[in-house]
Amino acid sequence: MLDRVLDATCGPSRAGLNRTAYGKFHEARTKTAWGHRCQRSFALVDGQSVLASADRYDLAGVFDGQSVRVCAIGSVWAERPAQARLLIDSLIDGAAHEGADLALVFPTMGIEVGPHHKDDVMPMTDLTLGVIESPRYGAPMTMVRGGEDRDLAAIVAMGRARAEPFRFHLDRDTDFVQYAITTKRLLAGLGSAHARELHFFIAEEGITAAAYVVVSVVGNRWTLEECGDRDPSGARVGALLQALIAREPVERRPTIHAWLPPHFLPPQVTIVSAQPSTDAVRVRFLSSRARVTPLGAGDVLFWRGDLFE
Repeated sequence: MLDRVLDATCGPSRAGLNRTAYGKFHEARTKTAWGHRCQRSFALVDGQSVLASADRYDLAGVFDGQSVRVCAIGSVWAERPAQARLLIDSLIDGAAHEGADLALVFPTMGIEVGPHHKDDVMPMTDLTLGVIESPRYGAPMTMVRGGEDRDLAAIVAMGRARAEPFRFHLDRDTDFVQYAITTKRLLAGLGSAHARELHFFIAEEGITAAAYVVVSVVGNRWTLEECGDRDPSGARVGALLQALIAREPVERRPTIHAWLPPHFLPPQVTIVSAQPSTDAVRVRFLSSRARVTPLGAGDVLFWRGDLFE
């Protein structure tokens, strides 16, 4: 059944991976510590025919200071929108019976199922960023190295400190952060040669990560998947971006896209444009623990890297 699901769902909406690569992508993610526990694939079938499929992720979150269980639905595929809607609603109903407090439905390219009447849209903003560079096009004096698994605990600590003021955010532990970064690495490694890259870099103090960036690169387009900094100003994140750009001083400067937490903008970074996100994440409240006033633009911290393919 899983092979039939992967046969049906592999296509342009899966980041350009062919069937063999997409099978390896799915298998590798489910072998990570977090994926093994928290990711499951489901299908709506008629006999031997797959009508719709989706992945369900069991997440931990914080809503108005309370720990909540979050069901997320992604990688949706269907022959018809009504079948996708039926599968999504069935998965959310099942999660509610298992004790989930809210559900997130991630967008999937090429699949438009339409909102449920109980759904809200998470208020995210698509930003295009500019990075201020030295007139000499040189790198700043910052200790930069590639990120490693030993940095994950520091990354989690930075993330939790940054997330504390927000009404809603995911509770990202080390296994979850490793899974999110691994997902982007797999997309880069299993795709066509040179089609996609992933940059995971650390700025450190002593031997401890003090800031980091995770950047997906497709051609001249950079996507800042997530970042963090012990400095509330984000100055080290800005320096990391400057250092990455300065590595290729003769190249055309990249276009950088991101979702950033409200009121977080490194001093070396400018906002070129901002508009409501076209990648609508829908939210459905499932219990009284999370049934409160709607989320506003400054209430949510959510990284682009947490939109699982």
